[in-house]
Amino acid sequence: MSRLHISAYLICLSLVCSPASSVNEFEQWKQQQQQSFQQYKDERDREFTAFLKEHWREVEMLKGVVRDDRPKPVVMPVAEPVVPEPDTKPIDKPVEEKPEPVVIELTPALPVEPAPVPRPEQKGLRAQVDYFGVEVTFYYDPAFKRTLPYNLNETALSNFWSDLSRADFEPVVEQIDTQAEALQLNDWGYVLLTHRLAERIYPAHANKQALFTWFILAKAGFGSRVAYNDRKVYLLIPSEQQLYDVTYFTFDDERYYAVSFDGSRNRPGSAYTYDGQYPGAAKKLDMSLRTKAPKAEGAETRSLVFEYGGRRYAIKAEYDQARIDFLGTYPQLDLEIYFDAEVGATAESPLLQLLAKELAGMSEQEAVNFLLRFVQTSFRYRTDDQQFGRENYLFPEETIFYPYSDCEDRSVLFAWLVKSLLGLEVVGLSYPGHVATAVYLEGGVAGDSVAYNGKRYAVADPTFINATAGMTMPEYRNIKPQVIAIE
Repeated sequence: MSRLHISAYLICLSLVCSPASSVNEFEQWKQQQQQSFQQYKDERDREFTAFLKEHWREVEMLKGVVRDDRPKPVVMPVAEPVVPEPDTKPIDKPVEEKPEPVVIELTPALPVEPAPVPRPEQKGLRAQVDYFGVEVTFYYDPAFKRTLPYNLNETALSNFWSDLSRADFEPVVEQIDTQAEALQLNDWGYVLLTHRLAERIYPAHANKQALFTWFILAKAGFGSRVAYNDRKVYLLIPSEQQLYDVTYFTFDDERYYAVSFDGSRNRPGSAYTYDGQYPGAAKKLDMSLRTKAPKAEGAETRSLVFEYGGRRYAIKAEYDQARIDFLGTYPQLDLEIYFDAEVGATAESPLLQLLAKELAGMSEQEAVNFLLRFVQTSFRYRTDDQQFGRENYLFPEETIFYPYSDCEDRSVLFAWLVKSLLGLEVVGLSYPGHVATAVYLEGGVAGDSVAYNGKRYAVADPTFINATAGMTMPEYRNIKPQVIAIE
């Protein structure tokens, strides 16, 4: 308990035995303490404003790091299975040349209602924000509407901070906190929501949007800062995880990433930033995706067709377009983030239900091979360069949505299916220019395996067409992969 709270507590106790006039003294004292706090807050902002007028230096913004620049195979090889595929279902008649798909129908799960979006107190100007399909209402002080010169310099940026600090900003921070909690946002979602509000307050003015986002994030405790050149403001944020292909500069051995929200890439080059930090603002972005989006209404459907064990299957998968749009804003991260990410309820159902029905009664090895064949052949292959023109790792929901996928996308999806449906231990395998997985099977599997934590994990490559557990793509058979632990 702070000294301020202790003092207030002792005064409150004294009021029990004091005359009624003491209540007025207490109110005067409380008001005095509040004014004192306000003066401290103002003084902090005044000092930071003065600091911003002087302590800037030129820095070199560097080109983003590439995680793996080795080219991926353009065409995937097709394996000749070492052992016959298990006949998982009895077939009463010979398989026709083009058999009809086995279409499995289940009663779809009812949508889970998301938490109601809170309605803030109606005070100030109203801003209606579309946050990936959810309408969020904010109210803000008109004093946020400030001017900014076209030609930027230290004085212009410090004056903008000073103007925002004199506005009634606390209710805005409180509203963002409340909405972020209701929407179950992670740190990246919090930043996006803040920037969406900035877009509503300052339409068609990217520099003001960046400065407002910087200001609010600093007030929320994030170690955000800005840099500028003659015409552009860059929002810079440190991250717990490394961001790839994102321009950055290093200050005090900490990387500050020049993030963008429209898919554009900031170019490296010289810019000016200040040599310090706003008091109390030191939090880094945690880009991990640990919250599960609720089941969405009006989900889109995709039919995934594949053959296994002499039968042809058509599995219905669903995805939430708003969730896909959110995931599409993510910068590229280390593969661990994708392997460990939560998958939204829309993508889980009915996909997991339909696959679980087919896996019933199979051995672990049979089930793994069934899921391998599903991922290997029901998705069309193209490299990220072919599909996006750049490297772009996909979360499982995105692999369901996009028409094509490559090795790391399929490995992430396969690992999620193995964990969710079979409860088996699975790890990622990172080769030069290729990603696969390996699964721990209690009885072991003949063929290729990797050692990890005292166990042998059978190689399972979701990109090696028709390969079963224990088979490595030929060109990587003699290469030791890096093992990626999956929580």
